[in-house]
Amino acid sequence: MGEIKVGTASWTDRTLLDSGWYPPSADNPERRLAYYARQFPLVEVDATYYSPPAERTARLWVARTPPGFTFNVKAFSLLTGHPTRVGALYADLRPATEKKNLYPDDLPSQVYEEVWSRFLSALDPLVEAGRLGAVLFQFPPWFTIKRDNKQYLLEVARRCAPLRPAFEFRHASWFAGDNADETLGFLREHDLTYVCVDMPQGHRSSVPPVLAATADLAVVRFHGHSDRWTSKDIHEKFGYDYSDRELRDWAPKLRELAGAAEQTHVLMNNCYRDHAQRNGQRLQALLAD
Repeated sequence: MGEIKVGTASWTDRTLLDSGWYPPSADNPERRLAYYARQFPLVEVDATYYSPPAERTARLWVARTPPGFTFNVKAFSLLTGHPTRVGALYADLRPATEKKNLYPDDLPSQVYEEVWSRFLSALDPLVEAGRLGAVLFQFPPWFTIKRDNKQYLLEVARRCAPLRPAFEFRHASWFAGDNADETLGFLREHDLTYVCVDMPQGHRSSVPPVLAATADLAVVRFHGHSDRWTSKDIHEKFGYDYSDRELRDWAPKLRELAGAAEQTHVLMNNCYRDHAQRNGQRLQALLAD
């Protein structure tokens, strides 16, 4: 069985800071990340989806974590085709526009290329320190299974090389009927990491909990089962506390998945108060048994 690393998709959420999970001594960003890194070997950086990272920030992440610690970094929204606030772009690249949100086609090609270049180069400190695990590309609900979109996956892989992209889908077409075999086969053929998900079902963005390793790295993200999945309030959307029974049921499935990969990353994304941290620590203990 390959190595399993468990972590959470946030360490700075305000509701987490208010929950009491951090000890009083972890009273600033440096101490909080250092404390987190003593509890988990892995974290997912979600803030980079909303605003691209700065290289100096990545250097601080390296300085505050021990050797062997791993960061997965979520791709900037523009790079996955999500609507992106004009103010989230690098200041010198912002177009003069009345639009609130931009898509890739709204930008000149040279500006789009520059966004890619700056995003990836900002991760250099993590790469140099051996701290970067994967770059997470979570696609929007309108990113369906079709030839152009599969070609975009290959384009992303080329752009990121030698970094490891990981792909999460949010449209059921990728796993409807025979499409499941087509999707997983395509990813395996091109050595692309598939992100398995546990999430609410019955919505436009719902993807079934298909566990499969399509490359040497497998990734699983736990989004919870909130009955407010369509809420615009992210705490209502992700405010789910997994029961001990649910986590016990998942442990053997994760071990089986890890048997098909060199490394498996398990991320708790039910980020409300300390739900993700407590659930992650419990899952770590179950996997260690």
